[in-house]
Amino acid sequence: MSIPFGYVSPEQQMRDKADYARKGIARGRSVVVLQYEDGILFVAPNPSRALHKISEIYDKIGFAAVGRYNEFEALRLGGIRYADINGYNYARDDVTARGLANLYAQNLGQIFTESPKPFEVEIVVAEVGDSAEEDHIYRLTFDGSVFDETGLVAMGGQAEAVAGRLKERYREGLPLPEALEAALFALTEPGGERPPAGQLEVAVLDRNRPHRKFLRLNGPRLERLLAEGTTPSPAAPDTASGAAPEQGSDLPPTAPEGDIDTGSNG
Repeated sequence: MSIPFGYVSPEQQMRDKADYARKGIARGRSVVVLQYEDGILFVAPNPSRALHKISEIYDKIGFAAVGRYNEFEALRLGGIRYADINGYNYARDDVTARGLANLYAQNLGQIFTESPKPFEVEIVVAEVGDSAEEDHIYRLTFDGSVFDETGLVAMGGQAEAVAGRLKERYREGLPLPEALEAALFALTEPGGERPPAGQLEVAVLDRNRPHRKFLRLNGPRLERLLAEGTTPSPAAPDTASGAAPEQGSDLPPTAPEGDIDTGSNG
């Protein structure tokens, strides 16, 4: 049996698609997602005010993505529709990150197998629980593979290098300012310049907030958190010599509600 001219084996087609998708994702900037003391933190360098890489999906579920914006935006909107329909028909607690991850895995897997061009995206679906042990972070790749992550995730750009730097600074139960500092350390190349607050997209899933847990951090609130993360911890007072500790604190005041963009589905 002769092989037709121009024939490409299915195995080679899959390899070519995978290489194509990986190259497209690597051209973008990295995004990191990590657990902190009160929930889950999302951080992405993003100078655009209109195009979000980080968004809310439902009450306690967040979404982060890298790659082609139009492709992951279509996935995000599909996830919101799925969540709204299931929350309305059943109960809001029935909408879970696991269910969304399964939906995205099916869609991405089908596109990768059947379409000539795969989606050039990698996404994270995260759900905050009542405790850190109940948090869920799922990373999905362009071919529909799902990875149940713990602690931290880096994707897009030089993801391996970013993840390595993040592991240097990460520990369980980090306060929010320290978690943000760890994320920025990871996202900044050695010798490079950190992006200013105005070119960062930052959000949290805060388990202490009632009902909707998603919260965007920007403006003065974000600048204060950045300053807290880089301020060294004050030395313990010298009680042995009888010196009294100083009154007051050099920490910035709590931000008013007006500094917080509660956002929605971005």
